[in-house]
Amino acid sequence: MTGSKVNDILVFLSVVETGSFVAGGKAFGLTRSTAGKAVARLEDSYGVRLLNRTTRALDLTEEGRSLYEHGQAVRAAIEAADESVAGNPTTPRGTLRITAPDGLGRRLLLPTVYRYLEHWPQTQIEISFSDRVDNVVETGFDLSIRIAVSSPEQGFVVRTLLRSETLFCAAPSYFETRERPLNAEQLSRHDLLQFASGHERQSWILHEEDETAFRVQGRVRLRCDSGEALREAALAGRGIALLTRIMVGQDIAEGRLEHVLPRVKFGAVPIVALFPHKRLLDARVRRFIDMLSEDLRKQDAD
Repeated sequence: MTGSKVNDILVFLSVVETGSFVAGGKAFGLTRSTAGKAVARLEDSYGVRLLNRTTRALDLTEEGRSLYEHGQAVRAAIEAADESVAGNPTTPRGTLRITAPDGLGRRLLLPTVYRYLEHWPQTQIEISFSDRVDNVVETGFDLSIRIAVSSPEQGFVVRTLLRSETLFCAAPSYFETRERPLNAEQLSRHDLLQFASGHERQSWILHEEDETAFRVQGRVRLRCDSGEALREAALAGRGIALLTRIMVGQDIAEGRLEHVLPRVKFGAVPIVALFPHKRLLDARVRRFIDMLSEDLRKQDAD
């Protein structure tokens, strides 16, 4: 990879994270036109479109999202080299402030927190278990862990920690008075447990083995904005939920939940780390992200 392409990739990352060619170029002392030419050179080099440009927004294509994720690794390697050569401290110190969803945080984040504090004794951690994504910088957080965020908020870097398979599950007690569904259409006869946040309600659009796609129409008995609450409702035999394997894999392995319709694929959702765009990412943030990514992958594989 030539140095000029590396520079173009760094400009591309800046454009994505700031949401505009003007702001993205300004971070490197470049004009809007020069930043636009850097992205255009990448598109010509790879032979694909990286950004869909409209008068109001820039949206990543699938190829653009892939380059963005790999580009973050390139930038991280450069920053690590800068720190090493400049003699900047790489040992985490001080207070790390994190926000994460309640269910994900309590069940999946805390084991990493304990391991991190033991490994880096000069650190402290403050955690807020909340589903709020906005105002991360204003409220003083260094890091936000979220589910199903595929594109960056303006001014934030997004690193995908894990893509976890989603699957239907229900407690054995739920089927004591009901027949198990044999296909996705039969979900319409069952009580469903779905995620909802604010005015947004989850919809289930499924793909069976023959690639047939359709929207599930069932009786939704419970909607809530907590994946952990949906898991608990499923465990209580209140209906069929759609949850990530990392949240319910152990429940299924130990018989508390059943994997319903295992041949029906809904896809995977990303678990991501969001942090404010900085030229040099603080060591305590970077080390925690690396450790959490390792732990999540181990839990998802179990």
